[in-house]
Amino acid sequence: MEYAARLLVFDLDGTLVDSKEDLANAVNVALESFDLPPLPRPTIYSYVGDGASMLIRRALPKEKAALLPEVLDRFLTYYRRHLLDTTRAYPGVVGALRKWAGIYRMAVLTNKGVAMTQETLSGLSLDGYFFEVRGGDSFGTKKPDPEGLLHILREAGVEAQEAVMIGDSRNDVQAGRAAGTVTCGVTYGLGTTGFAEHPPDFTVDRFPDLFSRIHPAG
Repeated sequence: MEYAARLLVFDLDGTLVDSKEDLANAVNVALESFDLPPLPRPTIYSYVGDGASMLIRRALPKEKAALLPEVLDRFLTYYRRHLLDTTRAYPGVVGALRKWAGIYRMAVLTNKGVAMTQETLSGLSLDGYFFEVRGGDSFGTKKPDPEGLLHILREAGVEAQEAVMIGDSRNDVQAGRAAGTVTCGVTYGLGTTGFAEHPPDFTVDRFPDLFSRIHPAG
């Protein structure tokens, strides 16, 4: 089945960019700064997707929960300096965005802080494809709340049924469902186990495959 679309809204980490190594490095640097044991990388990857505060909350031993503000600050300080050490766009992202940016309106909605989101996109020369970029601190809520997505729909002047929310986690699916958009799950990302409980309308195994499942509306 193909879906008619005017607007594509993308998650960032795990969808457009592979940032897991830089995130994991920053988490472990923050933990070790407080003499806490580092975590296995796959464990940290499973904690990504709900913003920096929740990432560190999950990484901290329960008995060290009171350290959250200090460890979070250390994480953010380090990550800001190293967020592009190994982070790269997933295969096919740059070419697909370049090919289709004139056909569909595109935006980014992520739970990552908006300043770091914009720096990541700019550093990877991806910032020119999106008319709007919003992060986890852009609104009073984060995904899975639909507030940010509804805002982008209004800004674009697009009906929800002609928009697709594309992401790698249940947060993206739930936000899209609540806003009334079509939902696409990318299976190469970090949070795909959540698709079992919150299945998207369709999935793609490679980023460029998205564009064989949609067509311009109207």
